[in-house]
Amino acid sequence: MTPASAAERPRWLPDFCSLPVLFAVMVVAELLVLVAEIAPSDETRPLLPRLATVSVFAQWLALICAVCLCKLRPQLEKLSPLLGVIAAYALMLAITVIGSALVFEIDHQLDLRLTLPAQFQGRFVWRSAALCALLGAALLRYFYVIEQWRARVRAESKARFEALQARIRPHFLFNSMNTIASLIRTRPTEAERAVEDLSDLFRAALGNDAALSTLGTELDLMRRYLDIEKLRLGERLRVDMAVDGLPQELPIPALLLQPLAENAIYHGIAQLPEGGTVSMRGRREHGAVVLEIRNPQPPPAARAAPRHGMALDNTRARIAYHFGERGRLDIDNAADEFVCVITLPHEDPDRRR
Repeated sequence: MTPASAAERPRWLPDFCSLPVLFAVMVVAELLVLVAEIAPSDETRPLLPRLATVSVFAQWLALICAVCLCKLRPQLEKLSPLLGVIAAYALMLAITVIGSALVFEIDHQLDLRLTLPAQFQGRFVWRSAALCALLGAALLRYFYVIEQWRARVRAESKARFEALQARIRPHFLFNSMNTIASLIRTRPTEAERAVEDLSDLFRAALGNDAALSTLGTELDLMRRYLDIEKLRLGERLRVDMAVDGLPQELPIPALLLQPLAENAIYHGIAQLPEGGTVSMRGRREHGAVVLEIRNPQPPPAARAAPRHGMALDNTRARIAYHFGERGRLDIDNAADEFVCVITLPHEDPDRRR
């Protein structure tokens, strides 16, 4: 099995080292203790002391089981799902039986009287094992369903991302080739330079969709695209970029910025007789990198028909695919100016020291 296929293999066992999974195990264990202790019984001890004692015992066993499953997860996942579940289930039962017998023995050696009388050792151990069997079966089934659901969500997100990427390629490549074609006879030197710029854009567009690019690479591709558009628009297009000091190696999706630059030119600069300035500002802000793209635009009545906001929708969807809620795209569509603000998560290395 190749590394790629191994990474894509669906996981049936959750990461018991993660805090959400540990929290879920402890909550379910406590709920089971509450149900068992609140139910009518012939116990003579008060409820609260009995509940506290059983809770500590149950949480201790639950944590031991979680730690063991956490450490043994790589070995368990090498088995088939059926054998892996059986092994994990048997491990939980074995830990419970051994732990219950040990606690019962310590309780009677120290005469703490926290468990049952000595003649009921078997009942105490096998009752604990039965509760563990119920809890383990419920948790393993729950986590299996959750992992399968997450796998489907990831697959759907990847498919949507690939579809969006396929739509975005002709969106700018065809327009750029038309620009170059119009320059070949009249301005061959500039057309040659534009072909070199376009080759870099092709290389980025036809690259690996799953691989992330970097902020520095995407800023350079955006400059190359704007250089191509300057050949077509001349003095009508002015560019003002202030992105010094940004982390050039920040991983971001490929071709994230260029469609926004094209959007600014098509809907803004190209529709103004006097043209305008595409402005880009970058800054670091609270563990994130913020990129702001501004362009003037004509009054609403004079604007071209919208193209269904494909560039904006694609950019927003790709940011959500790669960064989730940590990244976003905000839009300010004012009367005379259009502003796109991209927020991308970035942890400053100096803050981790």
